[in-house]
Amino acid sequence: MDFSWVELSDEEQKFQTELRGFLREIVTDEVIRRDRETGDNFDEGVHLALGAAGYLDRDWNPDSANPFTRVQRRIWELEKRRAHVPWVTSGTTAMISKSVQKFGSPELKDEVLPGVYSGHVRMCLGYTEPEGGSDVATCKTRAVRDADGSSWIINGSKMFTTGAHNCQYVFLITNTDPAAPKHSSLTMFLVPLDTPGIEIQGVRTVDGDRTNIVYYSDVRVDDRYRLGGVNEGWKVVREPLDAEHGAVAAADDGLQDVAIMTHQANFMATAVDTAAAKAMLPDPNGRRLIDDGSVAYRLGRSVARVEASLSAPSIFGRVALAQTMRDVAPDVMDIMGAASVLPVGTEGAADDGASEYIYRFAPLVGIYGGTLEVFRNMIAQYVLGLGKPNYLPPVKKVS
Repeated sequence: MDFSWVELSDEEQKFQTELRGFLREIVTDEVIRRDRETGDNFDEGVHLALGAAGYLDRDWNPDSANPFTRVQRRIWELEKRRAHVPWVTSGTTAMISKSVQKFGSPELKDEVLPGVYSGHVRMCLGYTEPEGGSDVATCKTRAVRDADGSSWIINGSKMFTTGAHNCQYVFLITNTDPAAPKHSSLTMFLVPLDTPGIEIQGVRTVDGDRTNIVYYSDVRVDDRYRLGGVNEGWKVVREPLDAEHGAVAAADDGLQDVAIMTHQANFMATAVDTAAAKAMLPDPNGRRLIDDGSVAYRLGRSVARVEASLSAPSIFGRVALAQTMRDVAPDVMDIMGAASVLPVGTEGAADDGASEYIYRFAPLVGIYGGTLEVFRNMIAQYVLGLGKPNYLPPVKKVS
């Protein structure tokens, strides 16, 4: 395997320098503190600044007049992580915009996409239902066509619609034919969130993140907001689902992540790096944490696990990154001591909240887009050929 660096041209180095300086200006300590406190994983001011500067158009618009080169795109992705740009709503908007480009009518594209590229339009995922679990195809939210055929009436509810309170549209999966097989009963809509009958209620997760439950009560949606054919929603939702699950093809040039969740894993790498640096500093008595054999062992094990997980590809990386964060976070906090429980911006925090954040964040990383158990079953079934899991109780032998 070739671990050599990409040698940047003068133009690419200039791009990196300008981008790094711009992100330093807009992603302030206050932005990071507010983001950690609210759990929004989104900052409107930062997002609009990226749009105004043309970065969102260059990143997401396939017809951009000034698209990123492959190297520029990689620099863009890495620098956003280093600056800790809030990412969740940007990520869902990026995924959904591709489906709008592919399945939306010209009228819908004209309404939505210019605002997406300027930063004024954001979109969230309306998949999971309160009793639906990770199988989005078991959708019960009903969409019934009006008598004149020009609109639909939607009733139901969606859970874990993260970012809905910061978005203008929801990428909504509905059931339009309950009598059909579940993958042939679905229709996708891009629903404006200011439509009458929609109620967004905040839900606070165990790590302090903000997500939402969204209720749809006789919500009337014009047919022009439909994406793809009636009862053909599975075709529309498959690509975003695959991207969210991490089932993405590797790039021949190596200039992309080998697995999803790498952005989130950057917080883990930052916490481990910070702990390693702190462990090398002598205390007033000249003692260093790293001189304790148990500290050196646990810190080295954490670094090795982080590096290995960052190199795991596709859906394997999706599992490795999430599980590693869960396993490494307690070790890092223990190494840093009692002051590691203090959050970012708190006086006396051992590492300015780096380990405290990943400790809170780690459980959720193993749930986003489907639980680790679901992904392990997918690996077992589709990669290892072990068949579907059987959750039935053991059959009692008759004597």
